[in-house]
Amino acid sequence: MTTNPLLTALIPLVADLSQELPEAERYRRLLLALRELLPCDAVALLRLEGEVLVPLAVDGLSADTLGRRFKLGEHPRLQALLAQRGPTRFAMDCDLPDPYDGLVEGHRGHLEVHDCLGCPLYLQDQLWGLLTLDSLDPASFGRVDLDTLAAFASLAAATVMANERIAQLLRRVEDEHQLAKVYKQAADQHRPRELIGQSPQHKRLLEEIALVGNSELTVLISGETGVGKELVAEALHAASARARRPLISLNCAALPETLVESELFGHVRGAFSGAVNERSGKFELADGGTLFLDEVGELPVAVQAKLLRVLQSGQLQRVGSDREHRVNVRVLAASNRDLAEEVRAGRFRADLYHRLSVYPLRVPALRERGRDVLLLAGYFLEENRARLGLRSLRLSSDGQKALLAHDWPGNVRELEHLIGRAALKALSACAERPRILSIDSQALDLPQRAGTVEPMPLMLPEADADAAMPLREALDAYQKQLIGAALQRHQHKWADTARELGVDRANLIRLARRLGLK
Repeated sequence: MTTNPLLTALIPLVADLSQELPEAERYRRLLLALRELLPCDAVALLRLEGEVLVPLAVDGLSADTLGRRFKLGEHPRLQALLAQRGPTRFAMDCDLPDPYDGLVEGHRGHLEVHDCLGCPLYLQDQLWGLLTLDSLDPASFGRVDLDTLAAFASLAAATVMANERIAQLLRRVEDEHQLAKVYKQAADQHRPRELIGQSPQHKRLLEEIALVGNSELTVLISGETGVGKELVAEALHAASARARRPLISLNCAALPETLVESELFGHVRGAFSGAVNERSGKFELADGGTLFLDEVGELPVAVQAKLLRVLQSGQLQRVGSDREHRVNVRVLAASNRDLAEEVRAGRFRADLYHRLSVYPLRVPALRERGRDVLLLAGYFLEENRARLGLRSLRLSSDGQKALLAHDWPGNVRELEHLIGRAALKALSACAERPRILSIDSQALDLPQRAGTVEPMPLMLPEADADAAMPLREALDAYQKQLIGAALQRHQHKWADTARELGVDRANLIRLARRLGLK
């Protein structure tokens, strides 16, 4: 007795519908069943978000594919698939560029002639996303496969629906304050930049954002330079009941000390030289919404006292005015410095620190997130592919290994700049514009770009044997030597020096001023 291949593939999926499975596992099983039913080299499940297709699961494609975001206007083949209600099979010699060019595992050449199928997924008659299949054998798919894929797509839609219903149920159980309603309100607004990752550390961060986002608690976001603290602030605001109100940001490190108070609280006409008009500060602009204070540890101590008063009472005075203004603002703050240590050193007010760190939230460094670096690289590769007008931009296998081995002192910002720089270098090395541009470890040039240098011997000013130098003075002396040597190597170019030392340029200049180097 012969068995129906379609039935054999569908039965396990039907059984899965009644189980509570993690999203990644449910979609992994879906794609494995699809490849068993229609043998091919690569399959993908993508969700439509506005005019962008977001990969949720892939099999047979490079790991960085999950980090890519395919804009429909840049990918006519994906547009063509979504334009049809049912499955579409492209001609084997179709000249439309394939978004997976160079991404199929085990095949790093062009997808010149290959078989390609796709089928849109509809949930309750609403277009939800897309299933795609690619085979390097140009004769893999036949007419019968279109009907088979259509039948499979119906069950795939049911799988997606089951997953989304379970996710909705879990959200209702986890949050007694109807977070689902709040998220819908936030979705109607401008979509915040995406936090990309699948590592356990990244998932824990997302869980904390969901937990504290819909509260009114003040959050202190800590983490190294370049980890994405501003994106975390955007996510917290989007998950809050204030999502319809503005999110106002202020980089406290980028302002001259004389203007910080005016930027925060506003000023009246004639309050100081140059104040020709009355002006609202960031607190008033954020009234009803959220104020994000980046690099809050750079605030002058005098301003810290006035900030504390606003946080406690909700009242402020513009510079040069006696009139009180009342504001209703949720404050999110961020710093790459250890503010508790700053308090102990007397550079940051203890009462303000405790007021800001009601809920401390640490953003993990990129080196702690494992293979997330490949997903993030995929996102930046897709951005640079569009910017450079390329059909495909990919990482070679040795390029992927180099990214995974690097310790990322500059974190996600370093990765973003590295990918952009490497793409430009790889393109300039080509005699003519290629269809698929590969970035290898040589183009990444990580050892040199990372700026690794031999540690300097600690040379401190001489002190009496019976009188040890205070720790603060010793640290200042060492920092002065380290920064001075780096400046000499880079001919006093502050941006290059900051990149070598793995610190923010503005913070480096501020530290150099304190140490007497500038």
